[in-house]
Amino acid sequence: MTSIRVDHVRKTFGKVVAVDDLSFEAPAGAVTAFLGPNGAGKTTTLRMLLGLVTPTAGEATVGGVPYRELDHPLRHVGAVLESSGFHPGMTAAAHLDALRTAAGLGAERVGEVLDQVELTEAAGRRTGGFSLGMRQRLALATALLGEPAVLILDEPANGLDPLGIRWLRGFLRAYAQDGNTVLISTHVLSEVERITDHVVIVSAGRLRWSGPPATGSGLEDLYLEVAG
Repeated sequence: MTSIRVDHVRKTFGKVVAVDDLSFEAPAGAVTAFLGPNGAGKTTTLRMLLGLVTPTAGEATVGGVPYRELDHPLRHVGAVLESSGFHPGMTAAAHLDALRTAAGLGAERVGEVLDQVELTEAAGRRTGGFSLGMRQRLALATALLGEPAVLILDEPANGLDPLGIRWLRGFLRAYAQDGNTVLISTHVLSEVERITDHVVIVSAGRLRWSGPPATGSGLEDLYLEVAG
């Protein structure tokens, strides 16, 4: 099984410390919620995990290996950091087909992932006409192309209606139960509390809490206590 590890990671931009000696693990077979206020260092941490930013110190790994050293990374890690990276003139199917071709994946994956995210009927539509919720589903389909054991998602419920949020909740729960690793960064505490197995809370670039979801008072109270 493949887990995510962040080991004593630090990232500075000039004199600004974005992430400060941060360590945590997102275990396999679980949904881990990565929480914190705006400016807490969450996006920078995710970008370090995906090899988009180099840590000033420490190491971020997937299955014990830095992302940049993964062989065929799309087959190991699926990620969504934003849902706006689509050419408006391309159809959903064409977008996915271009990516799967570049990654050396089979043509059948396009239809399979569209079915997984319930966008089959929109396969021939141009993405420029997609709602925010549809773009979120297409972004998730992109992340799923390589059948990865790890999903890293930034605000995956953004733009989804209540039915879409319920669908996403069930999808992520089932994905983790199949032995995969799911790390989600979100502000929707009421939703993440329903599916998360593990919680990581950061503030000002430092770890404030890592462990199972709070019982009794609930996740929101824990978040306000340690991140405020």
